[in-house]
Amino acid sequence: PPRRRDNKIRGHGTWDNERPPVFGLVGRESGAVRLAVTQHSDRATLDLLVQRHSRADATVNTDEWTAYDQLPASGRTHVSVKHGRPSPEYARDDDGDGVREVHCNTMEGIWTGLRNRLRTFRGVSKKYLGGYVAMFQGSHNLKIATNAFLRILLIVVPPASTIGGT
Repeated sequence: PPRRRDNKIRGHGTWDNERPPVFGLVGRESGAVRLAVTQHSDRATLDLLVQRHSRADATVNTDEWTAYDQLPASGRTHVSVKHGRPSPEYARDDDGDGVREVHCNTMEGIWTGLRNRLRTFRGVSKKYLGGYVAMFQGSHNLKIATNAFLRILLIVVPPASTIGGT
């Protein structure tokens, strides 16, 4: 039989109930990802992070969670898809051009990538979760690994011929 897991508490996680929430936002055009481990998954925390990590004229695509309902008060346009029953919706074409532009599938794919990355460690302490999430964010946002980046990452000293002109 599959192994039994603890912490079957219903609802959204908090730092205190040992299920630290991770906030995520991805730019539709840039593809840049912003991830942050938070203390709570409430509306106030969500509003603060959306305001900090998105432009004031942004359109925010979400699912139907009610905490997102106040996003228009911050100046952002909010559109959502309804994943729930009776007729689940995962993408929608609002302007009738044949392209389903209202969806949150990009972010859901990033969550899958983060879970797969963390799964290799078979559990991560919440104390270090922020570091793991930051490394995932950095690797996702880095499109090309240049020599300069690899030197920084590996703490490689440049060749002697480039130091001080010798």
